Amino acid sequence: MHIDIAGLPADRVVFATSPLAELGLALHTLSEPGHHPGLHGWTTATAAALEPDLADRLLEAEFLWRNTFADIFLPFSGIRGGDGRTGATLAEDLDILDRLDDERFVAAATEFTCSSLYGSDAPSPLTDPAMRARALDMATARGPRQVEFTKRLLADPVSVRGWIRRLLEDCDQAFFADTWRRVSVQLVADARHKTELLRRKGLAEAVGAVSSAVTLDEERERITVDKLTEGRTTAVAPEVGLGITLVPTSFGWPHLTVLHAHHWRPVIHYPVRLPDLPTPASVEQLQRRMEALAHPMRMRLCRNLARSPYTTGELAESHSITAPEVSRHLSVLKKAGLVTTRRRGRYVLHQLDLTVVARLGSDFLEGVLR
Repeated sequence: MHIDIAGLPADRVVFATSPLAELGLALHTLSEPGHHPGLHGWTTATAAALEPDLADRLLEAEFLWRNTFADIFLPFSGIRGGDGRTGATLAEDLDILDRLDDERFVAAATEFTCSSLYGSDAPSPLTDPAMRARALDMATARGPRQVEFTKRLLADPVSVRGWIRRLLEDCDQAFFADTWRRVSVQLVADARHKTELLRRKGLAEAVGAVSSAVTLDEERERITVDKLTEGRTTAVAPEVGLGITLVPTSFGWPHLTVLHAHHWRPVIHYPVRLPDLPTPASVEQLQRRMEALAHPMRMRLCRNLARSPYTTGELAESHSITAPEVSRHLSVLKKAGLVTTRRRGRYVLHQLDLTVVARLGSDFLEGVLR
């Protein structure tokens, strides 16, 4: 995922908190608690305390946050002529959301219907019959609730927008206001810290502090986000305005989302890392490790190396293959970071790194959810 920033002034890189974005991820966490095992206590308590009417209304609209994270939760990015600034309160964020025109709102709310077209200048389902049919067809695959909601949204976007605002306001009253008071302190502190890093040490340091999955390629003048998703956008489109916004979240891990919709300012929505969370493996590194373990002989070698250190000769004798063959397999495992090597006298001993192997499952899950 690449964001072009050639010629972008430093003052157009904004770190800011967004109550609406955090509410969206809180709702996602309630819908998909399996994505966020560290938040089981919060999700269990919050779900149990929901009034039945509110719980039912959340089910009606959950496609906005469950399978995809709709861009309506980052509306400051889509305001034509805006400055990419978020609201200080949920009410201010919702006021910004109200400023989106109907076509942009509906396109953002139904982005699950055009994931293959995301980032392109696709026509609006409000005006294009083919896109309208596509939206309804995709909604059908998600069930009758989503079909009914999509029909209402396409037929009368104004009233549905009002309904969504009231729903989010009711969430605020029911649970989110207290949650935001608790988490906002950390998020505000993180945004200030990153802003200070940007001012004192430059963009590379600031984006590097966001996540090891986010890097600045100064030669190509672009920010790269290590995700399985392919995409490209620009922070210097004249028709949108210069700028990129980076929004911290306490509910986001392991998700690291990038808004790269056509004619919207790019946004990086990043989780504030906790001290006990390990550094995420890159997608390339994860692929290399899984490919290394896919070979049957390397799996058999790992069985030995997991139990104790072995020399190349010992492994060759144990598996009835030549020492050069063992060396080639060990080279693949070492390149993937799965095997460590140490010298004892004139012998070189190889051993499986059990900590790295134990993390493969969570690395894979984080990689595909990131």
